[in-house]
Amino acid sequence: MNTLNTPKNHISSRRNPAVVLALAGIALTVYMWLFLHAESQLSVAILLAVAIVAVIAGRKLGANRALEQAGASRPGLARLWAVGGTLALIAAFYDAHFALLMICSVLLYTTACLGLTLQFGFSGVANFAGAAFFGIGSYATAVMAMHTGIPHLLIIVISGVIAALVGSMLITPVLRTRGHYAALVTIAFGILFKTFIEVNDVLGGPQGLQVPGMTIFGYALNDGFTVAGVDVSFYVSYALISLGICAGVFATVKALERSWVGLSMDVVRTDETAAATFGLHIARWKVVAFMLGNFFAGIAGSMYGMITGFVAPNNFTFSDSLLMLSIVILGGLGNAVGLIPAAIIVLVLPEKLQFIQEYRFLFYAALVIAILLFRPDGLLPRKTRLFFGRETSR
Repeated sequence: MNTLNTPKNHISSRRNPAVVLALAGIALTVYMWLFLHAESQLSVAILLAVAIVAVIAGRKLGANRALEQAGASRPGLARLWAVGGTLALIAAFYDAHFALLMICSVLLYTTACLGLTLQFGFSGVANFAGAAFFGIGSYATAVMAMHTGIPHLLIIVISGVIAALVGSMLITPVLRTRGHYAALVTIAFGILFKTFIEVNDVLGGPQGLQVPGMTIFGYALNDGFTVAGVDVSFYVSYALISLGICAGVFATVKALERSWVGLSMDVVRTDETAAATFGLHIARWKVVAFMLGNFFAGIAGSMYGMITGFVAPNNFTFSDSLLMLSIVILGGLGNAVGLIPAAIIVLVLPEKLQFIQEYRFLFYAALVIAILLFRPDGLLPRKTRLFFGRETSR
């Protein structure tokens, strides 16, 4: 007798995903609090060992599979736990400037990499100039915040539009080339962008520009605030806005992935000849992905410029573009969810390995290589889309 279809087990199966996601959300939030709070060599080493052991044990015991299935069956609840965990971390580090800055960096780099995911993972458009569009957003914000009276929230949106419009100059060469030739076009653009702002005295030259702090409805975020007599870091406000931007872009990308837009992009990426045969306009979907991806990178760069308060050419080099690309590949090409753990590994881990000085990047690089050896498709590879029936990649 098959007991899997009994009412009792049916109810249990419906409750299991919520329990699994709750346990995972709490465990990951506590672990990130401990990791961000760790300062000594021993504590960082212990936490890294715990993470490695937990991943291996979870794989053998089936916990990783259960978590993956729970997230696929209840995506809304999984996102709610992710947002709630981030809010808990922001509240826990209310007066820790560095930890809050790292949280902001992870959120904004994830936002920019969501744009790269839309380009690389969805439509197959190569873009090795992610840092350049990130920088365009930062420099546009610096100029508009200093010389115009445009509300800062609107400046963020306009900066994203400017990044998308500047990127439109690459549309023709990108569409006429493929593979590594298209990649060379974007690499050349990234180098030209850095050279242009270095020699342009209006944009501060190699010294860069100061970016005024954000002001919303007359309130300057850099002033900070107090709650019940307790001083709260001004980074808290920036972290909350960064979380809102990242969550909004993430929801947009996932909605596009589920829609006919994402389906069309998948077909174009998979086989352009077949796509054209069935009447899909290949150039149209590549343009949409390229422009929208650069828009996301621009708004992320705009917010990042306001948080750091300073922009310079050395902040937007080709190596920074490779950093963004490594996040996209390490997380799982085309999987928006994988960007979050990948961004934490790429951005936070090297900072926590300061105690080994120059060897920290060697250890970090070795760790990334080891991850890709055992997970060649990334930490959370995107599943194949089912064009008929229910999709398994949700």
